[in-house]
Amino acid sequence: MSEHVENGSQDSQDSPDSPDVPDQDVVELATKIFDLARRGETETLAAYVDAGVPANLTNDRGDTLVMLAAYHGHAEAVTALLARGAEADRANDRGQTPLAGAVFKGEEAVIRALLAGGADPNAGTPSAVDTARMFAKADLLELFGAK
Repeated sequence: MSEHVENGSQDSQDSPDSPDVPDQDVVELATKIFDLARRGETETLAAYVDAGVPANLTNDRGDTLVMLAAYHGHAEAVTALLARGAEADRANDRGQTPLAGAVFKGEEAVIRALLAGGADPNAGTPSAVDTARMFAKADLLELFGAK
C-alpha cells in the first residue's frame, strides 16, 4: 500500500491497472483507517499498522493518521501511532503539524503525548508556539519553553 491515498474516484482516462490510480478496495480500506484515527479506535488502528499499513499514511490533504487522531483529541491513538514509527512533526499540505492542531483544539492530553513522542513546538506553519501565542495560551508557551 502506498503511503499516500487519494480520496476520490478514478479519472475515466486512467487504466484500472495504472500504478498511479489506487484500487477501489485500497481506497475503501484507507478511508476506513482514516476514520479509525478520527474516532480514536486505538486497538484496531494499531492492529492495521502492525499488519503493514504505513504509520505515516496520508490522505489527499497530506493529513497523517497522527494528525487526524490528534485533531480529534485521541491521545492514546497518537501514542500508539508514534510507538509504531509515525512522525510526530509530519506536516500536512498546508504546513500544519499535529501539535499545532492539538493546540488549536485545546487538547492537552494530545499535546503531552506528542511532546513525549518528540514533537517540535517550533515545527510547521503556523507552529504550535505561534498557535499558542495567537490564542494567548501562556501555560502552553511555558510548556514549550517559549516566551
